Amino acid sequence: MAVLVAGPLLVLPAAFVTDPGAFDQIAGDLLLEALSASAVLALGVGAGTLVLGGGLAALVSFYDFPGRRWLDWALVLPLAMPAYVLVFVLLGQYDSDSTLQRALRDVLGVGLPEVRSTGGAIAVLTVVLYPYVYVLGRSAFLEQSRDTFEAARSLGLSHARAIVRLALPLARPALAAGAALAVMEALADFGAVNLLNYRAMTDAIYRVWYGAFDRAAALQLATVLVSLTVALVLIERMLRGRARYHGALARGEAVVPRRLRGPRAWLATALPVTLLALVLVGPLVQLALWSARSLREGAAGADLLRAALTSVSLAAVAALIAVAAATVVVYGNRTQPSRMGGTIARLQTLGYAVPGTVIAVAVYIPLAWLDRRIDGMLGTGLLLTGTAIGLVLAYLVRFQALAFFAVESRMARLDPALDDAARSLGANPNRVLADVHLPLLWPGIVTAALLVFVEVMKELPATALLRPLGNDTLAIAVWEATKDSRFDTAALPALLIVAASLVPVVAMIRLSRAGAPLEDEAALRAPGG
Repeated sequence: MAVLVAGPLLVLPAAFVTDPGAFDQIAGDLLLEALSASAVLALGVGAGTLVLGGGLAALVSFYDFPGRRWLDWALVLPLAMPAYVLVFVLLGQYDSDSTLQRALRDVLGVGLPEVRSTGGAIAVLTVVLYPYVYVLGRSAFLEQSRDTFEAARSLGLSHARAIVRLALPLARPALAAGAALAVMEALADFGAVNLLNYRAMTDAIYRVWYGAFDRAAALQLATVLVSLTVALVLIERMLRGRARYHGALARGEAVVPRRLRGPRAWLATALPVTLLALVLVGPLVQLALWSARSLREGAAGADLLRAALTSVSLAAVAALIAVAAATVVVYGNRTQPSRMGGTIARLQTLGYAVPGTVIAVAVYIPLAWLDRRIDGMLGTGLLLTGTAIGLVLAYLVRFQALAFFAVESRMARLDPALDDAARSLGANPNRVLADVHLPLLWPGIVTAALLVFVEVMKELPATALLRPLGNDTLAIAVWEATKDSRFDTAALPALLIVAASLVPVVAMIRLSRAGAPLEDEAALRAPGG
């Protein structure tokens, strides 16, 4: 699995050796602009998600106000909204040529801020990615000790100052991990930045790959983007230094939320409700209206059905393979633990930090080489590139980490005494896995499958580069229609993507609220470090 997932990524730095001249050409034309745009996007989204996600996590953790119980889980739901779907809704509603903008200019002489801008790109990605910080920050706040908090209060700190001086610093690793995940997702985003005409690195890679057909230059740009992603994570680690963040939480010692009253209570409710209305409810209503209009005008149901079946099939196959591989690897590490085995197993998680455009470029090169060799010997034509095989491999490289960490976090909670008892009764390792571990692992396995499934359903850049001809997915249908400003046509596939994404998110929230471990939280925690 490590060779299968991490192996293709080795072609990225190799491009500097095989064709060093390509980099000199793109460095002057594209690199500086794209690199600076991506750096600004990363810093803006990192700061925005820290403030928004961390602030909301602190609000629902340390204060009690009307609606807090349902806002606690509802604030996770924007994770199901793909950024490119939100962008095309905003373009249809608030773009400079939209009806609303023209009305505002005619009546008031002013318009809403331009969506196609640096601030627009940062804002859109911030509001859809803040749940990464919110989920991990909320968990970290709930693990903090009431005794420590009360000790700070006894030393003269107010409730708010105790949160700022004590709770936030103790939660820094979790908040930083969430922000790192949000930054990685922002750097990996292609659909939103492309629709917003924001010239980030992912957009530059796509233009070089499809516009100039320069594979070496695309690989070298991809290498620079991966280096930027890794550098941002390392910078955070360096800033953290030797600081350690420990809390002593015993059962029943969580901090008691402080009750807000009067205008402050209603303001605490209004802010997150407004956010959810803008990010989730409003876009869903608009998508439903556009979808109804599209159906009345006779939308191509056959094409949409084929795209939906293709998306579900690819997502299901990728989820099954990822979960099966993760279960075998995690169980192998449990039965025969070693430092080398653990290191090799974690190599399969590298792809999560790599953007989809980079994954597509990295996967295409070795598959094309294999295709040429197989075709030369057997005359079979293209078997790997331009087919579902190459696309599923790209999905595995990108999302195998989610399955691995979800299953691993569940396996870590199983007492090793269970293995010893089963082996003492004569069960071989295969039977221990089948009869003991799998029944206990099913929450983690189901969660891993749901995570991979929903991410594949939303995936755009790798699909755009590697999709088989004539077999578009729902994400491609949305992107193609939105590029031509056919918002009514794009609405129904977008609505199906959001609906398919909401189902696993709601299922995981229900598991968490019922007292079961939220496995995706562990999956989110690990890749960001």
